[in-house]
Amino acid sequence: MSSDDTAAPRKRLSREQRRRQLLDVAWQCVRQQGTDALSLGHLAQEAGVTKPVVYDHFETRTGLLAALYQDYDARQSVMLEQALAHCEATLSGRAGVIAGAYVDCVMSQGREMPGVAAALAGSPEMEALKRAYEQPFLDKCQAALGAFARRGAIGAAGMRLLIGAAEALSQAAAAGELEAEQAKAELQAAIIAMVERQA
Repeated sequence: MSSDDTAAPRKRLSREQRRRQLLDVAWQCVRQQGTDALSLGHLAQEAGVTKPVVYDHFETRTGLLAALYQDYDARQSVMLEQALAHCEATLSGRAGVIAGAYVDCVMSQGREMPGVAAALAGSPEMEALKRAYEQPFLDKCQAALGAFARRGAIGAAGMRLLIGAAEALSQAAAAGELEAEQAKAELQAAIIAMVERQA
């Protein structure tokens, strides 16, 4: 019997499993070496696969960065949905859950996500991604908070204020300028004030 016969067969990953593996390795590269070091060739080397495998999944570096952004956004969406499903149905409770989920998600990818977003800045892909992924988040917040506004809905300006405050406070926490709990408390207070101001 040859040594090949006794070796365990290598398990072939499904396309989705391979994509997940490549995204996980890409996040690790960004975390350890920074976004500038991330290329499709470097990712192939780090993941132990050939370049064509990586190119088959992402095509370009911009495509890879966009996939990381989408991965982050999907995680944020899941965290928010789970948190809203188990919170008390009060303005304070829902504002606190939205604030906590947003800050926690940014903290979980704290130092990596700003680099990914900066690398995509100015590209048409980034603008399209932001629009595509901000709206479902805003829709979830609108559904969770709208009933507490006097007219039963929150205007576009209020929702933009929410996302701006969430981004600024969570990035400050990720950078160590604020404690995470302080960022959550400030964001919760800003959300409550915004909803109560709705005419």
